[in-house]
Amino acid sequence: MADATPTSPPHFQRALTLFDAIMLVTGSMIGSGIFIVSADIARQVGTAGWLLVVWLITGLITTAGAVSYGELAAMFPKVGGQYVYLREAFGRLVAFLYGWTLFLVIQTGVIAAVAVAFAKFLGVLWGWSSVTNVLFQIGPLAVSSAQVVAILLIVGITALNAQGVRTGKLIQNVLGSTKLVALALLIVFGVALGLNHAAVAANFHDVWAAARHPAAGGPALPLSAGALVIAIGMAMSGSLFSSDSWNNIGFAGEEIQNPERTLVRSMVIGTGIVTALYILLNIVYLLVLPLAGSPEAATVAGRGIMYAKDDRVATAVAESVLGAPGAYVMAILIMLSTFGANNGIILSGARAYFAMAKDGLFFPGLARLNPAGVPARALWAQCLWASLLCLSGSYGQLLNYVMFAVILFYVVTIIGIFVLRRTRPHAPRPYRAWGYPVVPLIYIGLASAFCVVLLIAPDTAEYSRRGLGLVALGLPVFFLFGRRFGGPTAAE
Repeated sequence: MADATPTSPPHFQRALTLFDAIMLVTGSMIGSGIFIVSADIARQVGTAGWLLVVWLITGLITTAGAVSYGELAAMFPKVGGQYVYLREAFGRLVAFLYGWTLFLVIQTGVIAAVAVAFAKFLGVLWGWSSVTNVLFQIGPLAVSSAQVVAILLIVGITALNAQGVRTGKLIQNVLGSTKLVALALLIVFGVALGLNHAAVAANFHDVWAAARHPAAGGPALPLSAGALVIAIGMAMSGSLFSSDSWNNIGFAGEEIQNPERTLVRSMVIGTGIVTALYILLNIVYLLVLPLAGSPEAATVAGRGIMYAKDDRVATAVAESVLGAPGAYVMAILIMLSTFGANNGIILSGARAYFAMAKDGLFFPGLARLNPAGVPARALWAQCLWASLLCLSGSYGQLLNYVMFAVILFYVVTIIGIFVLRRTRPHAPRPYRAWGYPVVPLIYIGLASAFCVVLLIAPDTAEYSRRGLGLVALGLPVFFLFGRRFGGPTAAE
């Protein structure tokens, strides 16, 4: 049912309650990453203790970001979220560079990657959906059945969200609550039925003992202090990616009831729930499977967390607990998880492009609402670009650029709290950043250190510099849009 009558002027509907907002936060955060990235983290840091520390630091950074970021969300509960906060603190140029990167790779790249993850896990149930099942060629481009499934998923979710925000929130509430319950059950059954005493002894006898040198894959060797810092920073790329999108609720600021309170509460509660689940899941991984293993081993226990098949740690745990049917159970859970994540990300991202278009910094046709009160044109533009990324096959590579740009803009946004405290000291602040200035400074320090590590670490330096290059490419585009659509071209 449409969210506005045909005779009323299109406008955003304040239809999102606190529960809806929490489901958007948790549902957007939990995709496929938590089920996979712990294998790579284990290879990077080499010990059970540091694996858990990586997730604890990630939770600290995410929570510190949310409780700080909430001040800006409460000050500017507008459609566009982070784009608006950056515009108010630093002007149009910085805001556009964020929005440009959001559309080019951050939001659309994640949508494409999550959709392909859905298609890959559908392949566990239906072998036809596979990246190796090439259906046809478009010039040099081979199109697989998994890419077709991914595009159909993106188009379908976009079409549903174009029906109105109430449709999108209903999907999110059902899938979000289902996946939270399923993850809780995975934790309970993992402890109750899957406890592996050999794995517990190997992982927790000395949680800091290196299982094997992660770089060489050979005998147990401890990492030096400098190498450990680099390894933790590189490993956090996966955990931070798995914990991202907590800010997406801010994009829908004008569709939330009592946004000055709800935005902050939903981000803090949502990130807290996800952080707790992620840490508990990793503890379950360590209770069921040994950290170390061999990539040539025939059993899930023999491969361990480090060398779980295709890095599917959660699937390996489910197989250990439930036997062969465990793979199917996890495939269904991850499909629900990725569907829900993409629903939240697709719903949210289009609101930022709408705000940019209203400012004269994006295609003006995107600054329109359909009769249901949603920016349908922005939704379909996002759908088109994300689908092209699916076809290009480059989404995986683009995601290597994402984390540097994402965290960089988070740092700049949190710095905006200090800027606005100075430039607008008397502006209404329904919520003030908890622990100011200490907590925001902790976030800025930790997140900046992460960016530095990404810029200097051998495995991530090239991607991070290219990510910075993608941001810089927005400079000429900013001036082009300003001239073409009549918007100012100077930062205010």
